[in-house]
Amino acid sequence: MVFMCGKGTLTLRYACIQSFFWMGFASIMGFASVFLLDAGFSNAGIGAVIAGAGMLSALLQPVAASLAEGRWGLKRMVYGVCAGLTGLGAGVAALYVADGPLWITGALYGGCILLLQLALPLVNALGTEAINRGGRLNWGAARGAGSIAYAVMAWGLGLLTKSAGAVTVPLLIAGGFALLSAALAAYPLPGGEGGTAAGGDRGTGSPMEFLRRYPRFGVLLIGTTLLYTGHAILNNYTFQIVQSKGGSSAEMGTAAALAAFCELPPMFLFAAMVRRVRCDVWMRVAGAFFTLKLFCTWLAPGVTVFYGVQVLQMMGWGVISVASVFYINELMDKGDAIKGQAYYTMTITLGTVLGSLAGGWLLDTAGMDATLLYTSGASLAGTVIVFAAAQRSRDGGKVL
Repeated sequence: MVFMCGKGTLTLRYACIQSFFWMGFASIMGFASVFLLDAGFSNAGIGAVIAGAGMLSALLQPVAASLAEGRWGLKRMVYGVCAGLTGLGAGVAALYVADGPLWITGALYGGCILLLQLALPLVNALGTEAINRGGRLNWGAARGAGSIAYAVMAWGLGLLTKSAGAVTVPLLIAGGFALLSAALAAYPLPGGEGGTAAGGDRGTGSPMEFLRRYPRFGVLLIGTTLLYTGHAILNNYTFQIVQSKGGSSAEMGTAAALAAFCELPPMFLFAAMVRRVRCDVWMRVAGAFFTLKLFCTWLAPGVTVFYGVQVLQMMGWGVISVASVFYINELMDKGDAIKGQAYYTMTITLGTVLGSLAGGWLLDTAGMDATLLYTSGASLAGTVIVFAAAQRSRDGGKVL
């Protein structure tokens, strides 16, 4: 049976899923500003597209999690998202070439952002559910493969957009998610499609019931929303940051690739790291480095120093992207695990909304330095909240 795949085989298959997903993430979010600026949007307009998609995604993420925990199943949900993204990417490319209406281009690109954010907790849960059902998989190593793929895509797209034009962005969105569908077909989910590892336990129902069961987790979500507000500025407006320091889309791609490569050590080593230091401590460490990276980006005088700042990605996003998945899997009852991933992903989405709206407005009215300084303050508040709210798991933790 596929359930009896060896750890290496299952990890490799899941690594392919993570790789194609993060290649798509690099295309959609990493190069949103490059594509939308070229299409004719202002900074504020870009912020509106990203924020509008994010708000809709935040509303739909708990619904998607409930469907994935029910009869629809994780794989069917991800298949649907991949089909939508393949079609939307092709549509955006066609509109761009035909010089179609700007508002339709923005709406379709916003649809790509919406579906991408819906997919993130589901892709993460494909790995954790397999482990919770008895599969042997190294989650951190597979996630590290995703960062390698992100780095390669970011570097390559930086060169391609400079030489072949912005149309390469939607074309690669369509191609990348078609490949993700193929990788998903080869991935076995132990125990079938529906339900969760808890068997009949469907967990909490309403959001209020969920937050009553996990009150400190609700406070943590506030802190991570603020962290991701600053993180969204760095990700969604990287092109403008690099321009302010004298660079172009090629330098932007190089910076994004450096940041992605710096994420790799904690991703590949987190299973060993969490055996020595509790997961809640790693959440706090990551929160501090989020703020440090924003502050150092503000201080960087040019592209060369900005390249050096990317090393801080290692202990910020590099840690939290894995630690948050471990943390939720440790903290939640199994019937709530996918919901926990979805609620956490909502903080990434809401941070993206806030960062996009505030960032676009601040860039157009106050400039890049003021934008980075103000958002450093918001990120610092998030760090303080995460320090206070992170808690030990009830069972002492387990390694994914």
